[in-house]
Amino acid sequence: MQKRYSMKSTFVMETKKSNKRKEKGHRYQSLVNKALMDELTKKIVDLVFTQKKYKEKGYSARKLAEDLGTNTRYVSAVVNLRFNMNYSAFINKYRINEAVSILSDLRYRKLRIEEVSDMVGFSNRQSFYTAFSKWMGVTPREFRLTRLRAATEPPKEMMSVES
Repeated sequence: MQKRYSMKSTFVMETKKSNKRKEKGHRYQSLVNKALMDELTKKIVDLVFTQKKYKEKGYSARKLAEDLGTNTRYVSAVVNLRFNMNYSAFINKYRINEAVSILSDLRYRKLRIEEVSDMVGFSNRQSFYTAFSKWMGVTPREFRLTRLRAATEPPKEMMSVES
């Protein structure tokens, strides 16, 4: 049986979710002082983005915390407050951005989607498809076909035939 929600009940549920996020944010703010948060933010960006740790399969919040010499609660606090997402979404964002670059590049057109998934750090194809679809609104295959079609079509001016 399908649940039906009124506009009022939907608003109440969304308000509760928003309040929980605010409460969580307040807890995190009291957990880590500003100076430490600034320092950890820079280190996280360096490790995850610059050193491309996101490409490592299973690169967990625990592993990042070990690399930073801190604990997972601090890592979660910084990621939640500074990047407005949880750790998994944060890592997947970088993975998906890399996948978009690869799938858009004609040099990689012969790679299978599974190979792209592997290159950017996903442990399995399903996780990649789910994350990609969530971030991009289309599957990796649909994205690639659209990009490749656009890259190989002649410009519209050349397509019109003069009478």
